[in-house]
Amino acid sequence: MPTISQFFGIVIQMFWREHAPPHFHAMYAEHEALIDIRTLEVIGGSLPRRALNLTIEWAIEHREELMEDWKLCQSRQHPKRIKPLE
Repeated sequence: MPTISQFFGIVIQMFWREHAPPHFHAMYAEHEALIDIRTLEVIGGSLPRRALNLTIEWAIEHREELMEDWKLCQSRQHPKRIKPLE
């Protein structure tokens, strides 16, 4: 699963040819959440509140790039790296 971004100990990844809806995986320590790109709702798993808030803040800034990466992954192409939250 390619890593597309990493910041403050949070790792953002996408799988190739994943199930709908468009989403990404956010991992922090032993926690993992699946986050819908369109709604930014957690659709699986969980993250600690601070890690989730940082992840959502980052996703708001990069939603268009996330959708582009989703489309690349659906066609089995390598997603592009996305600038981390600073």
